[in-house]
Amino acid sequence: MRIIPFRRRRNRRPERRATCYRSAVYRPLRPWQVRERTFSSAPLGRRGLDPEQVREFLDLVAGDLATVYDALAESRRETDWVKDALRCWQSEQARARAEREQER
Repeated sequence: MRIIPFRRRRNRRPERRATCYRSAVYRPLRPWQVRERTFSSAPLGRRGLDPEQVREFLDLVAGDLATVYDALAESRRETDWVKDALRCWQSEQARARAEREQER
C-alpha cells in the first residue's frame, strides 16, 4: 500500500466572501494566517519581537474572536427561541389531540 503524504497548499488563499457580521471589504482572520504570521525582530538594543506588531496582531485576533463569540451567542438565542416555539406547538397539538379523543 502506497502512502501519499498530505500536501499543504500554502499559496492558495480561501475565496473572499462577505460574512454576516462584517462588510464585504473586511477579510476575516483565518487560522492559517495566525499559524504562519511572523514578526520582525525588535529594534537594536532590545531582544525578542517588535512589541507594537505583536500588539496590533493580538488586537486583530481579539476583535475576530469577539465577533465570533457574539455571533455564537446570537445563534444560541435564536436556537432557544426556536426550541421554545416548537415546544409550544407540540403542547398545543397534544392538547388538541386529547380534546378530539375525549369528544369521541
